[in-house]
Amino acid sequence: MQRGFEVIVVGGGHAGAEAAWAAANVGVRVALVTLDPARIGLMPCNPAIGGIAKGQMVREIDALGGLMGLAADASGIMFKTLNVSRGPAVRGPRAQCDKHVYAETVRRLLAGREQITIIAGRVERVLTDPPRVSVRPGQSSQRPAVRGVVVTDAETGESRELRAGAVVITTGTFMRGLMHKGAVLTPGGRDGEASADGVAGWLREVGFELGRLKTGTPPRLRRSTIDWDALEAQAGDDPPEPFSDLTGAGLNPAAVDFPALAQTECRITRTTPAIHGLIRKNLDRAPMFNGQVEAAGPRYCPSIEDKVVRFSEREAHHVFLEPESHRDESVYCNGISTSLPEDVQREIVRGLPGCGRAEVLKFGYAVEYDSIRPHQIDASCAAKGVAGLFFAGQINGTSGYEEAAGQGLLAGLNAARHARGGAPRTLGRDQAYIGVMMDDLVVRTPVEPYRMFTSRAEHRLTLRADNAADRLTPIGRRLGLVDDARWRLFEARREARALIESMVDSARVDGEPLAHRLKRPGFGERDLLAALDLPRIQPVGSALWRAFSRWARSPDRACVMRAAARTVLADRQYAGYLDRQRAEIRRQREMERRAIPGWLDYGAVTGLRAEARAALARFRPATYGQASRLEGVTPADVSLVMITARRGPTEGAHARAGA
Repeated sequence: MQRGFEVIVVGGGHAGAEAAWAAANVGVRVALVTLDPARIGLMPCNPAIGGIAKGQMVREIDALGGLMGLAADASGIMFKTLNVSRGPAVRGPRAQCDKHVYAETVRRLLAGREQITIIAGRVERVLTDPPRVSVRPGQSSQRPAVRGVVVTDAETGESRELRAGAVVITTGTFMRGLMHKGAVLTPGGRDGEASADGVAGWLREVGFELGRLKTGTPPRLRRSTIDWDALEAQAGDDPPEPFSDLTGAGLNPAAVDFPALAQTECRITRTTPAIHGLIRKNLDRAPMFNGQVEAAGPRYCPSIEDKVVRFSEREAHHVFLEPESHRDESVYCNGISTSLPEDVQREIVRGLPGCGRAEVLKFGYAVEYDSIRPHQIDASCAAKGVAGLFFAGQINGTSGYEEAAGQGLLAGLNAARHARGGAPRTLGRDQAYIGVMMDDLVVRTPVEPYRMFTSRAEHRLTLRADNAADRLTPIGRRLGLVDDARWRLFEARREARALIESMVDSARVDGEPLAHRLKRPGFGERDLLAALDLPRIQPVGSALWRAFSRWARSPDRACVMRAAARTVLADRQYAGYLDRQRAEIRRQREMERRAIPGWLDYGAVTGLRAEARAALARFRPATYGQASRLEGVTPADVSLVMITARRGPTEGAHARAGA
């Protein structure tokens, strides 16, 4: 028996890595248990980080002291900001990464933390103590409590107990994972790896409701067999922008230089009517269409079979050929995820312009896996039914590295706080995309893998990629997630913003106040930086000018100045919209802060409609704000709940709430 851990993290994917990292940042001792430590941080699908809405989440993870941005900056081979021609609210930084370097970087960062112990093994079950009293809102008054896990050693096959007061389960697609490639079925969570069935069995045994979801991946091609130069090129940004504030300041422990690796280009090809005809002809061999796969797949990232059927009027779909590494020739075919048989996949690939001679290195496949219905967790990633148990990543019904990492950070933080007797912490919908995601999960049961979009965030003009540090680094500092180096950098950013704001208010360019000029259509970040640096700018206060000049001449702070200028520009240009959005946030915040008493029995709320009663009882929302967003719950229903709560508990209410 091994003792001494405060938190145990099960799984070494993106959620597990962030959970272990966050718990270590808080200062607790962590055991990271994974089937194969050599595969920690693996990128089994597209080795890309970020994108629209997802890039904002990576910036948020970084602002809270996470590792995803650090690893992406150390391994990126093409950085590109998406939606650059549109407003700052929907711009999304993205990096195509070298998949080998990314995983190695994650492993190196984790191995460098003395608080983290990596253990090779399979978790068979979670150990719990008998129920104990809990006073957390919306949860049972009597809950069993985590005391550790049973682990089967990867080498010896022997089982042992690991003790800890909190457990984070991040099994991804491995719970009863089943891979489909045509009629060929292989147990496993991803190519070459076995499934994890023990945890799924334990979850069912203790009463968790599980669902079944599906994801997939496309074929990989050998680059030298593609007519690469004949295809349309897609280049990255020059110069590239890093994800992490630490990288820009030369403080990234994973990469001193940026970019750390040689930059590359992608290529664009497309499907053809002949390919679509081939797919229609073979739909009876497609697991998603012949009944072999029953689970729901991601509607917003469909397989090529889905695209051909759902968009039958389309004659072509773009396919992005994206190099996966400098170390090998593997090219990811972004846009043709498929589980069709290998012979059909080979014909599809050969039908793509520029790929007539292409060699398939790895065929695409689909994966079915178990997930928990997320109405059984709260917005802190904690299980409602077991004290000290947390879930993060695809097990919660999400899709994507970034969504998994955001949950992992939150789960690791709250597991550490639970282990030391602290209260859970959540992020609001007005504070972060991570908060939007968690709220969406706990008030709606996804019928397909959940993916983040800017359209899901009603306050997206406030939740921009450029201001993630302003929103979240102070919160991370208070929670113990942000170290001294990052905090000093944030204070420098705050100083830079104050200087730039003063310069904008004081300066005139060609006789016109700069504060007016920057609101002209087309005035951008480069225009602002040029205006602040031009000799023709009219004099401002001498002390302010000297301070600003010191910033401009300091190479290690130039990146901070540029980033701060980007935020000042967005805030000034969208000031009116932001004022209205902040007013709406203030109105909504009162509902979000008002907790629904845990003792409240929805069966005793007079006049409550049956649909609302069922939704409230199933999800047990923590606040009136969450209750108002449940499907089937109207403002009138929320008012009835408030009235009942004000009257106080009736006899037997506590017992019914804990049943």
